Amino acid sequence: MIARCQVDYAGRLSAHLPMATRLIMVKADGSVSIHADDRAYKPLNWMSAPCTITTSPPPEDLEAVVAAEEDALTAVWEVRNGAGDTLQIAIAEVFHDSAHELGADPGLVKDGVEAHLQALLAENPATFGSGWTLVQREYQTPIGPVDLLCRDAGGAYVAVEVKRRGEIDGVEQLARYLELMNADPLMKPVRGVFAAQLIKPQARVLADTRGIACVLVDYDALRGLDNAEDRLF
Repeated sequence: MIARCQVDYAGRLSAHLPMATRLIMVKADGSVSIHADDRAYKPLNWMSAPCTITTSPPPEDLEAVVAAEEDALTAVWEVRNGAGDTLQIAIAEVFHDSAHELGADPGLVKDGVEAHLQALLAENPATFGSGWTLVQREYQTPIGPVDLLCRDAGGAYVAVEVKRRGEIDGVEQLARYLELMNADPLMKPVRGVFAAQLIKPQARVLADTRGIACVLVDYDALRGLDNAEDRLF
């Protein structure tokens, strides 16, 4: 849907998007995201699945607030997740509204190096620390699979996202997985590890703010091609 809307998020943080024309995407899994005409793929705000959407006429108090901006509201969406966070979308005018069934997605096909790197790390979880064990490869969450689900030496769950080249989108992807996994009382607390052959500085900064550890992995060493005894220094 493309519409003029005002968006308010209430949860662990509060955020407000004033009235403007935006793209509202609702996926089949129930997730909702709000996009502007810039920032590439990243939404301005979103609510991850599972969540519920309720549509209702605009309440008088909200209409009074928006009236100052000369936009009469037609509907209000309230998106709520299991943790009680809410995303309120107040819609003034709809310019386009359509629905499309995309069907089953075959999933991301990793390049040869990245897929092999994931397999090698699954076989050698001690790469991340002594006493680590693999629980499952491609552990499914409501929004996609985590590359590796491990347990550390203390028995706590750790979600590991594996990339050949670590960039911001990979950190964001892992952060979304962690949000859903930590909503499960049988799993939490789950921490995250972002593993790659190369990690961009911006990705490291973002990972640090999200409490995600970054680990550089040596592909050749994992394949047994980099023998430390053959090195001069």
